[in-house]
Amino acid sequence: MTRRAGNRVTLLAGGGHFFPDLIAALDRAEREIHLESYIFEPDETGLAVAEALVRAAARGVRVKVLLDGFGARTFPAPLAARLREAGVALMFFRPELGSWRLRMYRLRRMHRKLAVIDARVAYVGGINIIDDANTMPGAGKRHDYAVRVEGPLLADVYPAVRRLWLLVRWSAIGHRPHHSPPLAVAAGPAGDQVAEFLQRDNLRHRREIEEAYLDAIRAARREVLIANAYFLPGRRFRQALVEAARRGVRVTLVLQGRTDHRWFQLVERALYRYFLENGIEIYEFHASELHAKAAVVDGAWATVGSSNIDPFSLLLAREANVVVYERGFAETLHARVCEAMADGAHAIQRREWSHVPWHVRFASWALYGLVRLLMGWLGMARRL
Repeated sequence: MTRRAGNRVTLLAGGGHFFPDLIAALDRAEREIHLESYIFEPDETGLAVAEALVRAAARGVRVKVLLDGFGARTFPAPLAARLREAGVALMFFRPELGSWRLRMYRLRRMHRKLAVIDARVAYVGGINIIDDANTMPGAGKRHDYAVRVEGPLLADVYPAVRRLWLLVRWSAIGHRPHHSPPLAVAAGPAGDQVAEFLQRDNLRHRREIEEAYLDAIRAARREVLIANAYFLPGRRFRQALVEAARRGVRVTLVLQGRTDHRWFQLVERALYRYFLENGIEIYEFHASELHAKAAVVDGAWATVGSSNIDPFSLLLAREANVVVYERGFAETLHARVCEAMADGAHAIQRREWSHVPWHVRFASWALYGLVRLLMGWLGMARRL
């Protein structure tokens, strides 16, 4: 992990801000585009992004798109053919080729959402290539965040996307392919923010994102605010939150109220009583689908990225977050999360949770135990 000064990191709240900014950057591209996404839906937004990629390729820009083989398993063949015919290089990370079997390597997905244009601007966050309105019936627009990054942090982001592209290309072809040389990174000062680019993979960055969270929580003196779509922390993470609350830190969790993964929500709720009894506030967001992976600590440390706080993100998937050490950015993110809470979240009261029917609580704990058993079967139970 390397902190770099001189960055300009801009918060993009929701697809309404993110996609116009991304498409404008794609249309300004002159030499190279890298785009990574877990999901790429052929809805109105997805097609608009695809057309921007086609336009870039027509200008002679090298366009490289990497999608996850499970998250984008329904990516339509006609759209893939259109992209490739236009000159877009399209690959899938660990494509699903057969029936699903419970093997660890098939759970190691590429969950990152990254874009780098001309090695001069990058986008990092939790927003897939999918319209905010393309969500579960009856829900409002999906709530999520991304950031635009300019400055010295590109020296970390660009090699990361290039390295993964080459790795997947090598594994797909079976030998080391010919590839274009890297661009010179536009890593000169672009602002006054100190920031870090964090990854999670299975080699050099296995615990980088989790450790950054733990360091910030353990150093907290006033407030920890976490908005996370899938929140099932391990023992060390739970203890860090409880210890912070015991020393007087206000710890607030903003979690999904609406979800298309009902079983996961039951597992997550198994921990509610423990958190509530230890002074941690819990809010469930019901206005729409909460897809955020963001946090603010003491108004000076903030992170936005793709990593949930669950075993999938922290132990198995490839993830990417940006941490910003600057009060202006942290306060902006804090304000956006608090606005969402005011508009569409309600507090879970300790007395309210104590009246939840016994069979619901039993189901929560049974599913929680099943997750622990699964992680143990994968040889990872010590981390839960």
